[in-house]
Amino acid sequence: MTGRTDTQPVRAQDHPGLTQAEAERRLVRHGRNEVAPPPPTPLYRRVLAQLRDPLIMVLLGAAVLTVAIGDHSDAVVIALVIVVNTTVGVAQEVRADRAVAALSALSAPHARVLRDGAAHEIAAALVVPGDTLLLGEGDIVAADAELTEASALLMDESMLTGESEPVDKAPGRPVSAGTVVVRGRGTATATATGSASALGRIAALLDAGHDPTPLQRRLASLGRVLAVATIALCVLVFTLGLLRGLAPGTMAVTAISLAVAAVPESLPAVVTLALALGARRMAARGALVRRLPAVETLGSVSVLATDKTGTLTEGRMVVQHVWTPSGGADVSGSGYEPHGELTRAGRALTPEELRPLRELLTTAALCNDASLKPPAPGSAPRSGSATGPGSAPRPGSAPGPGSATRPGSAAWSAVGDPMEAALLSAAAKAGCPTPAELRQARPRIAEAPFDSLRKRMTTLHRLPDGNVLVCLKGAPEAVLTPLVLTDPPERLTEAREQAAALAAHGYRVLAVAGTERQQWHLPAAEAEQGLRLLGLIAISDPPKAAAAATLAACRDAGITSVLITGDHPATARAIAERTGLVQDGEPGEVLTGPELAASPDTDLTGVRVFARTDPQQKLDIVHAWRARGAVTAMTGDGVNDGPALRQADIGVAMGARGTEVARQAADLVLTDDELSTVVTAVEEGRRVYDNIRRFLVYAMAGGAAEILVMLIGPLLGLALPLRAGQILWINLLTHGMTGVAMGAEPVSPEAMRRPPRPPGQHILAAGVWQRLIVLASAVTAVSLLAGVAARAMDLPWQSVLFLALLAAQLGVALGLRARLLTRANLFLPASVAGSAVLAMAALHVPALQSLLDTEPVGRTGLWLAAAAALAAFVTARLLRGAFRGKARP
Repeated sequence: MTGRTDTQPVRAQDHPGLTQAEAERRLVRHGRNEVAPPPPTPLYRRVLAQLRDPLIMVLLGAAVLTVAIGDHSDAVVIALVIVVNTTVGVAQEVRADRAVAALSALSAPHARVLRDGAAHEIAAALVVPGDTLLLGEGDIVAADAELTEASALLMDESMLTGESEPVDKAPGRPVSAGTVVVRGRGTATATATGSASALGRIAALLDAGHDPTPLQRRLASLGRVLAVATIALCVLVFTLGLLRGLAPGTMAVTAISLAVAAVPESLPAVVTLALALGARRMAARGALVRRLPAVETLGSVSVLATDKTGTLTEGRMVVQHVWTPSGGADVSGSGYEPHGELTRAGRALTPEELRPLRELLTTAALCNDASLKPPAPGSAPRSGSATGPGSAPRPGSAPGPGSATRPGSAAWSAVGDPMEAALLSAAAKAGCPTPAELRQARPRIAEAPFDSLRKRMTTLHRLPDGNVLVCLKGAPEAVLTPLVLTDPPERLTEAREQAAALAAHGYRVLAVAGTERQQWHLPAAEAEQGLRLLGLIAISDPPKAAAAATLAACRDAGITSVLITGDHPATARAIAERTGLVQDGEPGEVLTGPELAASPDTDLTGVRVFARTDPQQKLDIVHAWRARGAVTAMTGDGVNDGPALRQADIGVAMGARGTEVARQAADLVLTDDELSTVVTAVEEGRRVYDNIRRFLVYAMAGGAAEILVMLIGPLLGLALPLRAGQILWINLLTHGMTGVAMGAEPVSPEAMRRPPRPPGQHILAAGVWQRLIVLASAVTAVSLLAGVAARAMDLPWQSVLFLALLAAQLGVALGLRARLLTRANLFLPASVAGSAVLAMAALHVPALQSLLDTEPVGRTGLWLAAAAALAAFVTARLLRGAFRGKARP
């Protein structure tokens, strides 16, 4: 039996199903069979959410102040920054929501139901309780239901349970919405739909709200500090001016100008630009950001909780080792592609050594109901393909686990039981005949399908000479017994030991036996005795090639990896060891869901591998790490992962194979389903945070220097060091395009070689305050020196001081670069050059001279300003070396 079969259709008189009229009444009563999507967020709410940002509120206050002092041009600049910041943030959220909606549309399933005594294919959303569901290979179960009929029915429940191995189902047993039929057929009566189904109940655990990200919390704290400091500054400068006898009106304008200068009004624009560029770079590398602040949060991640199937592993069953009484062999190749080789101790096998292995795998290929689907049209399929009828799933149905679902994919996929498909692939690698050739030469004449009681499957095949070939495969405990085999006891003991050793390494082990008989007329199940052991086959869902390197990169970045799966403990342990998730000296025990339920007080942060977990326990694990102060990222693709994805600081869903519940709960959707993309995203997050901190050092050091110049200048004989217009012009040029350009700086070389920053760390901690003070002092000193020297040389000292202060800040902007001569962000040196040109324009353009009260400074004045810029640049470079051991921008 390969592919979908309707050789024994359900009889309408036995199962007439609902009438269409009754189905419509129930649809009105129970509602559509779907998890209600979150209501769309109105545009005005998105805008208000952006405007509630603390720094935006500070900027709004600064805009009011500039309007109050009549500086309408600076008010326009500040307003423009607010508008751009809000527009970019809203646009990114809308774009991400649309992309997720497009992914959701691709996954909308259909269902076959009996209504009015006939089979109909309808949208799964129209299924109602009481509907008779017709299930066949590849179908997604549309609702919770109870099986009334089942024939060799095998279900993939990984989306709900996380269990990678399909589950055998018999009549009377329940099936859940969202699970997939991988083999056989059945009939079931729908018992619950929509929010009442298992899928709906898990979706209901999702909390629609989002906690503030670490960056949002840090910027909120900074905004409060700046607001208090701004008010205090206004009062201080105004009071000191009055004490020196200056006019109240002049000092009011100066005080407000300094207050505006103290606020890094470009910070929201820098933050938004850095986040937007990070989101765009992530999208280009397979990561769709649903919420812009999540970009930075990734840089704070200290714990990565990952699932197993399809994330650390390929999501495909593969034969990796075979054993016969005459010797074993390793099997190479990946996925279901029927290309690879059998080796022993790294060498190719001789024809004599291959003979028993081919007999083993040929028998496994005969006792088999699966088929292999070659690459989709447009790719280049290789010769020797093993395909079977029914390999093309019906539209609206879902391929089996590991199937290639993307258009133009060049991957082979399984049709039917993925374990049996792996056997076909291994047989092709050993050079066995193709399934089509086997079916023609040895047609099947009888079968005893696998069931959970017998734990084995037997098929009978007619040989060309008229004899009958008996083929059997099953669980070792059901096959390696004298009731089935005639092999001597010592051989059975050896086989059991081999099976136990393979199982301990996380493999699923099958025992294969067979014999040839002259005649056989009894049922196939009666042939399961007097057989000869052919060998053992070890199958697993192997780790992805990049999994170990990805987890090693996480380890280097100080990120703790935790495996949470619904799979078997031995399998979970094996994958953790093979990928390097658990290393020497780290907790290596596996905690299962039942053990966790029995001991609820267990310290969950002391465990690295969890198995057999349910959705609530995944939530508990995430909560435990967050309570410890960790910033958590959780990956998942199933419905059972949705609540934990929502509760984690960063929820990461798989876009290609993920469920709608997982995608809606996530902050980040991986369109390529690769865990390595998370590492890339973490690097982008650290890049964003570094650039924000770099800008803060630059902008706040410059603002502090302007304040110090105004406070210290009079003590050096410079009565009013700068006028209000000059302060605002400096602020505009340094905090404008130059400041924004700093948000696009490339990632620091050491970004992924340092631990994540503590979640409670202030944004100005870890050396930022110290650097800010040193740079502010240096810029103040060189600017005042230039002003005092200019006055001594009878130059227009105020214009020289104005130019020197601006040039020194531009020197700091270049000196803070992590990669000084990089061409990755030419916008920064270009903006510095543009600011320098506008600074010269302030000294030579008549309109600006009149507005800013400046005059040309001559060649000597230019040299003084250039010296100030060079001194500030050198100070910034020296500071980078001095703080090399700290987490610096």
